[in-house]
Amino acid sequence: MNIDDEKIIILDFGSQTTQLIARRIREQKVYSEIHPFSVSIEKIKELKPTGIVLSGGPCSVYDSDAPHSDPELLNLGVPLLGICYGAQLMIQQLGGSVEKAEKREFGKAFLSANFTEGLFAGLETGGAKHQVWMSHGDRINVIPEGFEATAVSDNSPYAALRHKEKPFVAVQFHPEVAHTLIGTDVLRNFIFGICHCSPSWTMHSFIESHTKAIKEKVGADKVICALSGGVDSSVVAAIVHRAVGDQLTCIYVNNGLMRSGESESILRFFREKSKLSVIDVDATDFFLQELDGVKDPEVKRKRIGLGFIKIFEEEASRIGGVEYLAQGTLYPDVIESVSFRGEAPIKSHHNVGGLPEVMKLELIEPLRELFKDEVRELGLELGLPEEAVYRQPFPGPGLGIRIMGEVTAERLRILRESDVIVLEEMRKAGWYRKVWQSFAVLLPIQTVGVMGDGRTYEYVIAIRCVDSRDAMTADWTKLPYEISGDISSRIINEVRGVNRVVYDISSKPPATIEWE
Repeated sequence: MNIDDEKIIILDFGSQTTQLIARRIREQKVYSEIHPFSVSIEKIKELKPTGIVLSGGPCSVYDSDAPHSDPELLNLGVPLLGICYGAQLMIQQLGGSVEKAEKREFGKAFLSANFTEGLFAGLETGGAKHQVWMSHGDRINVIPEGFEATAVSDNSPYAALRHKEKPFVAVQFHPEVAHTLIGTDVLRNFIFGICHCSPSWTMHSFIESHTKAIKEKVGADKVICALSGGVDSSVVAAIVHRAVGDQLTCIYVNNGLMRSGESESILRFFREKSKLSVIDVDATDFFLQELDGVKDPEVKRKRIGLGFIKIFEEEASRIGGVEYLAQGTLYPDVIESVSFRGEAPIKSHHNVGGLPEVMKLELIEPLRELFKDEVRELGLELGLPEEAVYRQPFPGPGLGIRIMGEVTAERLRILRESDVIVLEEMRKAGWYRKVWQSFAVLLPIQTVGVMGDGRTYEYVIAIRCVDSRDAMTADWTKLPYEISGDISSRIINEVRGVNRVVYDISSKPPATIEWE
């Protein structure tokens, strides 16, 4: 998108719900993006934000190692919304003080708004109680000059604040979470009432701006697209093709880590139902050799990522005149692959952290700003069929990160046969489109079992089904027992080498959706 377009940036201080803030703002058709709290003031000025949100975080502002944004932020004249830790930091940097609360507030609380202006415009006052979600052990005890309280709770005399003259507002609660029943109203009042944004960020406008930008960037050069058959790469191919037409060549690489029959069905779909030029490369032996003996998940991802780039560069050389590689990097890939707080990243996505430092091809990543559900909306706007848009996500490294430990031909066979059964049973029961993802994972352990009155010592398959909107957070699916039972029975009876099936009931966070 154009850097001069309206946008609200979020400075991340380590909250688990920072991504939700971005999502809630985007739901109002206003673009938002996340940056680390330490981003330079020069970069913020370059971004020309319409508004800035300071997120929550796990620290106390008075800790010696507490994360602090540049105080110069307060002199930009840009509207600021501080949330929880962000609110306390704003107040401290402006001359107020924060102390450890005698009574902490975690979970559901009730807010009384003092007047219907600013963040609480249109909301009921006069003793009305609004349910919000709190998560803090500190509280603001002295407010800076020029500020006034706009809402209170039982344990927070300054549950919400505003500056009387400057566009600064602060809340102790989390408006981004569903448990705050007035959260959408509060964020809308900040976005439209204080920042004066317009709801103009739509997929139609996205297509127009990005098609133009891709066309200008590419010029007369050629582009190759990494086509996996998933929704991300399919949408990338569609928007790049709209921009440059026959200058695009799509390359499908069979890395030997695909599900059963997947490569054949993907190639058939694109050759029969699209106008894309598609080259297929069978690199099964190459990738299995690269992964031989590798157990560490980070090493797996990076070797797979480097392997893809090597093949794409070789194919580009054969085509000739290729200067660009288009790929389906999404915003969650970027967020999880980059350290925002000086800590290790969650994981290196093969198309972000797995890329080499020096590449022969320049990247085109039109989806880098989008969450998954936004990509699906974009795909439909581009005219892609629902069967392409609503496929369950499948990771770029494929089954390589669903086999815990070393990847071998025999382990791939076991996992492929198990995964087929999972998908068949989910479709048969009408649950395939109800969940975000459903798949099998091969564990690196063997357990004792009994089959035909004889002892067995074989592998364990874990079933993972999750509900999500954007893959940043997810909850495990409460799958009916009948479906779970049918999946388990079929895997144990039909897949040689498995004698036990378990169900993963972990949410994200703390677990990730994929196991590696």
